[in-house]
Amino acid sequence: MDKIKVTGGRPLHGRIDIGGAKNAALPLMAAALLTEEKLTLSNLPHLADIATMAHLLSHLGVAISMDGSSPAEGHQGRVMGLDAKGVKDIVAPYDIVRRMRASLVVLGPLLARFGRAKVSLPGGCAIGTRPIDIHLKALEAMGAQITLDEGYVLAEAPKGLQGAEITFPKVSVGATENLLMAASLANGTTILHNSAREPEVSDLAECLVAMGAKIEGIGNSTLIIHGQKKLHGADYKIIADRIEAGTYAIAALMTNGHLEIAGISPSILGVTLDALRNSGAHIEEKTDSIIVSRKDKIIHPMELTTDPYPGFATDMQAQMMALATIADGTSHISETIFENRFMHVPELLRMGADIHIDGHTATIHGVPKLKSAEVMATDLRASVSLVLAALVAEGTTTLNRVYHIDRGYERVEEKLKAVGAQIERVRGS
Repeated sequence: MDKIKVTGGRPLHGRIDIGGAKNAALPLMAAALLTEEKLTLSNLPHLADIATMAHLLSHLGVAISMDGSSPAEGHQGRVMGLDAKGVKDIVAPYDIVRRMRASLVVLGPLLARFGRAKVSLPGGCAIGTRPIDIHLKALEAMGAQITLDEGYVLAEAPKGLQGAEITFPKVSVGATENLLMAASLANGTTILHNSAREPEVSDLAECLVAMGAKIEGIGNSTLIIHGQKKLHGADYKIIADRIEAGTYAIAALMTNGHLEIAGISPSILGVTLDALRNSGAHIEEKTDSIIVSRKDKIIHPMELTTDPYPGFATDMQAQMMALATIADGTSHISETIFENRFMHVPELLRMGADIHIDGHTATIHGVPKLKSAEVMATDLRASVSLVLAALVAEGTTTLNRVYHIDRGYERVEEKLKAVGAQIERVRGS
């Protein structure tokens, strides 16, 4: 099993190019199931989760082609063609779905186009229970007949899905995405209230529109989808990954470096930029990049609470906590989205951090220096928070179970090494 070793103490200087957003790419790939024509996605990140979704779609019968990069069109990532004309299987099996919770996003499009689907209950990061009942009850409101049998969701809509007015009991990115796709081929109009507003959700909606869907209210909490008899193919560029960009911005701030985070519009970073500025970052915003350095000698403590977009992203919580460990003062971070998303705390404690947990709130007393240790990643964002901590720790830190980081960060050690980090991947046997 691979490990990553980081020797801390080096300021980062240079430019890091941001890839396509994993959280946008996965539902966009599933959207290929909605049409018999080819969907071509560019700026696709090369990640383990992308490979898992490609494996699942291929199992269902989607023909997948990789066209490499397209520098002439400005795409930094790969280009993938997905042709779902020959789909014959509507079963998403456990041995694939268990690797990634986002696999559930195939349920809506399979049910909408084929009238039936059998999808294993999902797996993924162990950051808390993420019940799928919101997805299922919404689909039932559209006329689906759903049963659970031996760990599988069995869904049928022999007469097709019917438009409905649905209010989600809580904001759910996955449920919003599943229902957006399902409603795009439903009979009649569907209205979704209390929808997720994340940029990745809007990216999916924009791609569906490019495929012929009729959607009103993109970017708002109420979405109106006028169902179409069929959708067509499209060429679509995936938005940049705001979580990757925020992570490297924190790396610049923690190491007292100077980084250009390129290939992303500052507008989609939202409150992340506010949080970084409040922590002492100087951020210069350009059309498609930000330049990050430290405004003050110290890092200021923070008061943060995670919330659905446009609030502070739960996917940035662990990284901000790494930043808070070396702040000049006491910080408080509250996690309202997932109940088990403080699993990085014991590993940060091993590196000399001073953190106390009380329910859903972490109190972080900044320390002058972190120290190297052997640590273990527990989930995707926890793993990168440990890399950030290692960049400023005394000595060499060894990070185990790095397959978590490979799910969401493309070539992390190469990107960091190119801007001055002393970091290497040690290949396992």
